[in-house]
Amino acid sequence: MFELEGYEAGRRFAGAALALALMLAPAAAQSPIPVPRPAPAQVPGTETPAPASPAQLGAPIGQAQLSVSAQFANDRKPIRSGLNWRILSEAADGSSPRIVARSAEAEPSFSLPPGSYIVHASYGFASGTKRVNLGVLGQRDQVQISAGALSLAGSIGDAPIPAGQLSFQVFVPLQGNSEGRLVTSEAKAGEIIRLPEGTYHIVSTYGDSNAIQRADVKVETGKVTDATLHHRAAKVTLKLVAAAGGEAFAGTAFSVLTPGGDVIREAIGAFPQVILAEGDYVLIARQEGQVYSRDFKVESGADRDIEVMAK
Repeated sequence: MFELEGYEAGRRFAGAALALALMLAPAAAQSPIPVPRPAPAQVPGTETPAPASPAQLGAPIGQAQLSVSAQFANDRKPIRSGLNWRILSEAADGSSPRIVARSAEAEPSFSLPPGSYIVHASYGFASGTKRVNLGVLGQRDQVQISAGALSLAGSIGDAPIPAGQLSFQVFVPLQGNSEGRLVTSEAKAGEIIRLPEGTYHIVSTYGDSNAIQRADVKVETGKVTDATLHHRAAKVTLKLVAAAGGEAFAGTAFSVLTPGGDVIREAIGAFPQVILAEGDYVLIARQEGQVYSRDFKVESGADRDIEVMAK
């Protein structure tokens, strides 16, 4: 009887201790232990898809997608290249807008916080601007640009002048002044110069002296205007010789003057080449303290040697 009662008391004590241990155990110990599950069987010939990228999921949380494109103003045709985009944020305090994004793509997309922005698209020397209010759902918008393009070249008669020997200046004429405002002084032959629609004054220089031609050219929206300026000039090679057809003296200093005495070009060497406009000139050669001269004429397209006799 005593042994039964002791056994019963011990059993009750063990049960109470177990209950207390369960109450005091950490919460993590009460969580069920996860049972690993076997990976799904791979079907032959298939691959597990990669996780979606942020671009596939759309704009990040707290931002919206702004997608933009540009078109010509006259016919609404899309502009496919040559664009540079800037997105500027408008501050609530009225301070100057600041650039928050850039792109050189034709139709870029920007992830931005919702708000007010200025979209600026430049197309060469032309541009278009639009103000947008970007909401949480995102927005697609277009900017219209009144612009065309200009491609320049030069020739002498029917013969094209090599591009490397030509340079162009492009001006916007103002009232009473054909060279009112310089747009660019670095235009090259054959390149596409994107400009706002309008009339421009072109100055073409062949060589680096006085072979210059001018023309007014109209640029229309959405079109490339090809303009060839026709020069009347020639390339002459200057020589100081002891006799006609003889060997040229090295280190000779040459000056090319107009009949009135204005200096057109100066050069040093045995036989320097000079491109000159059609007309009459005086050539002076200096060698070892001696001065020699002669008159000569330049005819358009007639490249030739101009010799000064050292006597």
